Amino acid sequence: MSREVTLAAVDLGASSGRVMAARVGPGRLDLTEVHRFPNRPVRTAGTLQWDVLGLYAGVLDGLRAAGREGDVDGIGIDSWAVDVGLLDADGALLGNPVHYRDARHETAVPQVHALVPPDELYRVNGLQHLPFNTVFQLAALRGTARFAAARQALLVPDLLAYWLTGARGAEVTNASTTGLLDATTRQWATGLLDRLDLPRGLLPPLVQPGDEIGRLTAEVRAETGLGEVPVVAVGSHDTASAVVGVPADGDRFAYVSCGTWSLVGVELAEPVLSEAGRAAGFTNELGVDGTVRYLHNVMGLWLLQESLRTWAAHGLPADLTELLSAAARVQGFPAVVDVDDPRFLPPGDVPARIAQVCAETGQTPPQSQAETVRCIVDSLALAYRRTVRRAQELSGREIGVVHLVGGGARNALLCQLTADACGLPVLAGPVEAAALGNALVQARALGAVDGGLAEMRRLLHGTQALTGYRPAGSAAAWDAAEQRLLRGR
Repeated sequence: MSREVTLAAVDLGASSGRVMAARVGPGRLDLTEVHRFPNRPVRTAGTLQWDVLGLYAGVLDGLRAAGREGDVDGIGIDSWAVDVGLLDADGALLGNPVHYRDARHETAVPQVHALVPPDELYRVNGLQHLPFNTVFQLAALRGTARFAAARQALLVPDLLAYWLTGARGAEVTNASTTGLLDATTRQWATGLLDRLDLPRGLLPPLVQPGDEIGRLTAEVRAETGLGEVPVVAVGSHDTASAVVGVPADGDRFAYVSCGTWSLVGVELAEPVLSEAGRAAGFTNELGVDGTVRYLHNVMGLWLLQESLRTWAAHGLPADLTELLSAAARVQGFPAVVDVDDPRFLPPGDVPARIAQVCAETGQTPPQSQAETVRCIVDSLALAYRRTVRRAQELSGREIGVVHLVGGGARNALLCQLTADACGLPVLAGPVEAAALGNALVQARALGAVDGGLAEMRRLLHGTQALTGYRPAGSAAAWDAAEQRLLRGR
């Protein structure tokens, strides 16, 4: 390291966005939240959409706030994956990006698979089948006036960077989630685009983490009070940034990036494109420094979030800390459910859906809020156990520790149950892994951090608060819970 830098890390989640000011230098990695703003999807005319202009306004407010903290040396943006904004020939946005939870995307799955069968699609893009992957979103838009007018598609972080700088590109870690990137060549799969009758020009040039996308335009400088600050490509898929933020020592680790979704997997040098991997729902997404995030998407804390929203709407207690404390006193495994059941994907009354699934599988439905929370947390830990073991088997990577990062690292019950379920030590933290990974990639690009992932992770280990959990309890109890779940499928 040669100098200290101050960076703005824009980190957008499914329910809120924030701008973090990061100070990075020799032995130093500090984060301060300078602005947080809501991310409220809006349903209009039957379509669930992102309020991307509201998000952009929040980013501008955050950059102004970061500037009040001192000079800003760089800006990086990460967010969720797959959703795109379409631009017309003048570069204007053609409506808000459609939310990945909108049901329209599923209608295109049979059309795509009729042109490119699922096994062949996997051999090209290496992605777990999810009905909202960008390839299905774009196919669902064919035949619409919006699609006819579209000249380019930008993923959400790339769209915001375009508005900040005027430069267009597709950062590769997020591009790898679209289903339109070749997992082997790491370039756009032009043959796939042709077969699906998607224009090649729709996809912008690829950008690597650490590349400078551009500098703030005069308009943005006037709006924020900042100078000609570079916007640096980071791992713009928030999970790619979060995996950079895993404080691992060596490569014998699995990670759980735990937020609304839980991304569970291992870090590899090359993709695993086996039929067994496809059948198990494993995905090959690109990471920083040419790595592959070999992982499975697990439904995640969405189940708790939607349960709390439902209870609050009905006037019931909805304090997560108190409910987790009560759940810890509940005997383990009152019921278990498959957290990846597609019935849990849409917004709505998750506790009622859990009760329905339990009744269908011959289990007594949870009888209280605490039992529902315990069911969710037990079921998540069971899913992590299954996924970690499958990742090890499919990749051949030996695993000695599970790193749990993101918001779930605050959930001590979930962390302990994950250690118990996996039979492995769990190291929880940092909570702000995505923002830290975002800042580290910027800092390296600007010359404040030397070396690769190992060096960045050593800095994390020396500066961030981490909590360890040792496995306890009976492995047989987890085996029995797994068998109960399998019998109910």
